[in-house]
Amino acid sequence: MESLFIEQTKSTPEVRFDISKHVLALQGQSYPENAFKFYEPIFAWVDRYLSVSGAEETGILLNLPYINTSSAKCVMMLLDRFNDAFLQGKRIYIQWYCREDNESEIECAEEFKEDLELPFDIIFLPED
Repeated sequence: MESLFIEQTKSTPEVRFDISKHVLALQGQSYPENAFKFYEPIFAWVDRYLSVSGAEETGILLNLPYINTSSAKCVMMLLDRFNDAFLQGKRIYIQWYCREDNESEIECAEEFKEDLELPFDIIFLPED
């Protein structure tokens, strides 16, 4: 299985899933015209990854300063996949990076956290 890289655009985050390090990172704003179309290949990649990954610990690193409603639904669908894998015994954790001066970003991360059972840390970045 190969790593996945999708370059960041103005309206989509960088997606960097490094198979050798077992680190999956999304960074940047997410408000594509068609969120499901953007996230669909990511869902497929994650499904394959979860089906072949072993006992390695997998880190999900998120830094999404702004996500629109349709992207939030897709991110939740993505995180649900990891949560299900965690409940089946896979070692997975999430680190969500937020700017400490961005209340809406922090609230967004907290809302995702309360819907999941896997380890989930909100890490505050210094103000710009």
